[in-house]
Amino acid sequence: MNRTKLGVLAFVAMAACAPFVSHAEKTVPLVVPDEASIPTGPIGDAVRRGKQLLTDTHKQLPKNVGNGLNCTNCHLSGGTTAYASPWVGLSGAFPEYRSRSGKLISLQERVNDCFQRSMNGKPLAFDSAEMNAIMAYMKWLSTGVPVGTNVTGRGFEKIDTALVPNREHGKAVYAAQCASCHGADGQGMKNPQGGYVFPPVWGKDSFNIGAGMARMYTAAAFVKHNMPLGQGGTLSAQDALDVSAYFTAQPRPDYAARANDWPKGDKPKDAR
Repeated sequence: MNRTKLGVLAFVAMAACAPFVSHAEKTVPLVVPDEASIPTGPIGDAVRRGKQLLTDTHKQLPKNVGNGLNCTNCHLSGGTTAYASPWVGLSGAFPEYRSRSGKLISLQERVNDCFQRSMNGKPLAFDSAEMNAIMAYMKWLSTGVPVGTNVTGRGFEKIDTALVPNREHGKAVYAAQCASCHGADGQGMKNPQGGYVFPPVWGKDSFNIGAGMARMYTAAAFVKHNMPLGQGGTLSAQDALDVSAYFTAQPRPDYAARANDWPKGDKPKDAR
């Protein structure tokens, strides 16, 4: 038997014996590693570069970002905040099945999904220095998290999808709770460097129609736990849904490839 066949058989045998822990079976606490634990040398340099790319994305990757956002506008505090889609533990969670894609995808594919949708831009090459730096940062954030487990607070807080939105009330909630940071017309608040202190939530510089945040219930889950900034949890679930129904319906860039989403036919009711 040749080496190739032996290698395949060995892989199959290991796969059959290896324990698989589904996300539903085990959850571990979200623990952010101390920055003092970032190693020296090329790996440490990559970790720091990855964090820079994800926190200053609009400036650092102008060819890949088509709007005014940074990744950390949604993945708060460098991707370390529970229920703000943290990156802690992701290295051991992928490959993962995504119903929107209808297939198993890699972490690199998931990152590029955000570049194309949330950033309304272009994907990074899988073997690029930038993608490797992002992977290094996420791997470092995942230090100590067992492969195949979820951390507490992964993704967004769940919200009752049976709630019925009231867009007019949402407009009033936006004016009272959101406009002071995100602007009366959703345009955000710019800084002197040309970026944003607070990101736009609609218009040409915001996420496109194919982004998860353009979905009403997804946006409501984020808003409920995290907004207004520093006052997360002060809005009721109904208020969060109403304001999300208002701002997700506003004009934003299109995303033609969304026509291929949910190929298995399980499209959520709030998908655009």
